[in-house]
Amino acid sequence: MQMALDERDGWSDDDLLALYARGDPVAARRLTHRFTPLALRVAQRMLADAAEAEDVAQEAMLRLWRMAPGWQPGQAKVTTWLYRVVANLCTDRLRRRRTVPLDAAPEPEDGDPGVAARMIAADRAAALEQALAALPERQRQAVILRHLEGLANPEIAEVMEVGVEAVESLVARGKRGLAAALSGRRDELGFDDG
Repeated sequence: MQMALDERDGWSDDDLLALYARGDPVAARRLTHRFTPLALRVAQRMLADAAEAEDVAQEAMLRLWRMAPGWQPGQAKVTTWLYRVVANLCTDRLRRRRTVPLDAAPEPEDGDPGVAARMIAADRAAALEQALAALPERQRQAVILRHLEGLANPEIAEVMEVGVEAVESLVARGKRGLAAALSGRRDELGFDDG
């Protein structure tokens, strides 16, 4: 069994989906380990709610399993498809809760920084989450995919089903919105002017 696991480590997403569609449980585990963290990370950033993000990640993975038998390799990247599904599920949830204020998600503990460094990092993260939450949905989605997920503009365009120019405009407007929301908070957030 270990050899089968090692063999599939280097397999493409398309290959693993095809194996899963034929009932391969090892491929299912590989796909789960490969894609669940991505879905959860994007959902947490878009929703600022860990419980809702888990629900979205689970639903996105269920949709991946259901679509696997019909997957057409080479038509799109699996990650692009998954980003789109997660973004759409998040957008649906955000629309349903528009009257509910978006609370900043608690920042997970990491490493061993001092208390002051942790407080500053938490304040900065909360300020960013708050500023992101204030952006219009499409701008927030574009900024998250570009600057927090590291996707290139053409891939974001495919995920969002818009042109590259529209992505560039959404990202630029989103960054301006973030800058405006965070301006005047440099001292509060522990940034020096030097």
